Amino acid sequence: MVGAYTAFFVLTAMGAGPWGMILAFVLSMLICAIFGVTIERLAYRPLRSAPRLNSLITAIAVSLILVNGVRVVPFIGPNPRRFPRPTVFNIDIAEGLAITNVQLVVIVLSALLMIVLNYIVNYTKRGKAMRAVSFDRQAASLMGISVNRIITFTFALGSALAAAGGVLYATAYPQIIPTMGMMPGLKAFVAAVLGGIGSVPGAMLGGYILGIVETITRGFISSHFADAITFSILIIVLLIKPTGILGKKTGVKV
Repeated sequence: MVGAYTAFFVLTAMGAGPWGMILAFVLSMLICAIFGVTIERLAYRPLRSAPRLNSLITAIAVSLILVNGVRVVPFIGPNPRRFPRPTVFNIDIAEGLAITNVQLVVIVLSALLMIVLNYIVNYTKRGKAMRAVSFDRQAASLMGISVNRIITFTFALGSALAAAGGVLYATAYPQIIPTMGMMPGLKAFVAAVLGGIGSVPGAMLGGYILGIVETITRGFISSHFADAITFSILIIVLLIKPTGILGKKTGVKV
């Protein structure tokens, strides 16, 4: 949501041309990264040694503060706004099959960001440190890894990618409101569980599966059942294969 509104103001000032879109994309990711680092420092770091339930409650509280805080900002407000975007045209793929230029850009950029994220997590020193901190924070600190810096970097990276997702979402569905991140955030969690928590390709695979299922549901059953089926998939996955499609079982030593 913050990324979408940042891009909205940039595009309103510069226009929805190529350079305007690039600047909006970069600035939204930068500002959201700063937001993420600030939130981690003020809201999450003091609770790092507390039970995980405290962090979950804090996450819900932070999201409510962001949503309602934006609604009372004078130059934003609660009313929907139309998101500026480039001219939309169809690209014919085959007989009776076409895709818009906006849809193509969303798919390509999503895939590129997934590849970059997967490379950072699996093939860089910072990514190895992230995985080490996730696996055992105390052991990672004993190996010389700065836990605070790694967690801060993780929040910055995740927030920047959330901004990219917000801009792409607003470009595909050009209307933004303060609550626009609520349902996509929940569905992103479902996609991560479906694909396998901790697996970047799994999360993207889960997202594509959910998108296909929702599209089929809206087309052949009813749009009213789309969200219900999405969360039904979450329950089924947790019952049958809690690790997800590409997730791995982890043993706990006693």
